[in-house]
Amino acid sequence: MNKSRGATVVQAAGLLMASTILSRVLGYVRDIIISSAYGQGQMTDAYLAAFSIPDFLYSLLVGGAISAAFIPVFSSYIATDREDEGWKVASTIFNIVVPVFLLGIVIAAVLAPYIVENLLVPGFEPEYIDLTVTMTRIMLAQAFFMALNGICMGILNSRQRFFSTSLASVMYNVMIIVCGLLLRKRFGIIGFSVGVVVGAATQFLIQFAAVRRIGLRYEPGIDLRHPGVRRIFFLMVPVVLSFTMNQLGLFVQQNLSSSMAYGSLTAVRWSQRLMQLPIGIFATTIAMAIFPTLTGQVARREMNLFKSSFSLGLRTIFYITIPSAVGLAVLSEPVVRLLYQQGSFSSGNTALTAYTLSYFCLGLCAYSGVQLMNRMFYALQNTWTPVVTGAATMGLNIALNYVLVDRFSTGGLALSYSLAGIVNLLLLLWLLRRKIGRIDLSRVISSFSKILGVSLIMGGGALSVSWALESFVVDVTTKAGQLTQVIGAVGAGTLLYVALSLALGMEEIDFV
Repeated sequence: MNKSRGATVVQAAGLLMASTILSRVLGYVRDIIISSAYGQGQMTDAYLAAFSIPDFLYSLLVGGAISAAFIPVFSSYIATDREDEGWKVASTIFNIVVPVFLLGIVIAAVLAPYIVENLLVPGFEPEYIDLTVTMTRIMLAQAFFMALNGICMGILNSRQRFFSTSLASVMYNVMIIVCGLLLRKRFGIIGFSVGVVVGAATQFLIQFAAVRRIGLRYEPGIDLRHPGVRRIFFLMVPVVLSFTMNQLGLFVQQNLSSSMAYGSLTAVRWSQRLMQLPIGIFATTIAMAIFPTLTGQVARREMNLFKSSFSLGLRTIFYITIPSAVGLAVLSEPVVRLLYQQGSFSSGNTALTAYTLSYFCLGLCAYSGVQLMNRMFYALQNTWTPVVTGAATMGLNIALNYVLVDRFSTGGLALSYSLAGIVNLLLLLWLLRRKIGRIDLSRVISSFSKILGVSLIMGGGALSVSWALESFVVDVTTKAGQLTQVIGAVGAGTLLYVALSLALGMEEIDFV
């Protein structure tokens, strides 16, 4: 990657990373407010389960098309100075998605009671099944705005405009918090469902305004014969199947956890969110920032630069997410206790969530790498490879759920998810090498080994500091003591990791 393009990627990644950190912090403020008010029980289980059908509808009709098909095709028109053709394609996709999505929302609203009771959460009591159905129907409106958000984000990212998408993601959580707090006394936890819809609508308005500023060129017609439109449909079919498999895996996870102790579904989902925090902040933002560069390099047939971008991106992702996984695993209980244990959220809830989180951490690095690997194939306009590997490993995940859940309970659901992610990453690496030849894997493996070794040492240091602070220095029954423990352990671990990285001359630290 040349210096100018590398600088662009670094700047984009930095902006996305900063906004993602802020958005995630606000997301955890939202979760803390909910957990403090309602604890970790059937009420929160119902709230989280209500996202399932809207998320499935979005993934089925839009999610895969935007990430895997629309951005590469639209970017290729921009990179080859055919912007007018790109806008024709974007208009057609918009004109197809809106009516189809509205029809899907109506069907989902009608079928929601049957799906919730028989497929998603059969272990719920009738009262909470009804609550889940009510919130599901409210959140279907959120899915519509998310579909529009996806199209706008695809256009903006193709033009390497990231500020508005970053601001929009922050405002999404702000509106959920504001609406939830304002409506909580009158509507209870349903007020947060309304906030989700308002947040999604706000997110769309911000991004739509940005699209207009760059010169929106909307055309009302539908041109199904346009080669760009046909290419998008060709690319999106396998990815939609992959997203569908992922949602089916989530449905199985919820189905099993709904029959466990109250709050198990919440423990799984919130621990998974904590595990996904480093993925969202670092891996996804790096992959998103580098994706337009990758698609441009493929369009210009700059394959050596393409491989160089991949190597640097993957090593950088490993450099950040491996120590994040180790640190989050060894400090799982102090972190969960600090974030959630207050109000109606008990120490027992903390223990269950931390236990589940430790198993999710085993797959954190793998899922981080998959974020980039999928986009490598998308940039090559090859969407079948990620979908086949994704479907296969999701099938493995579902099978392992049934094998491991009896022995490990919620930890079994997390462990099966992690093992499937590791297999997925290894398959994608092998298939990418077969497709484009040598991809500097020896350098990646060498970097991975060093990072893992340093991270394990760091983890031991962080755990020792955490134990010493809890045993001799602070009172962890207070928030001040909990905060001191976590900051002290994380700070010590970070300093140790950086010092060892510099001592070993690890080049990834320069990019970070």
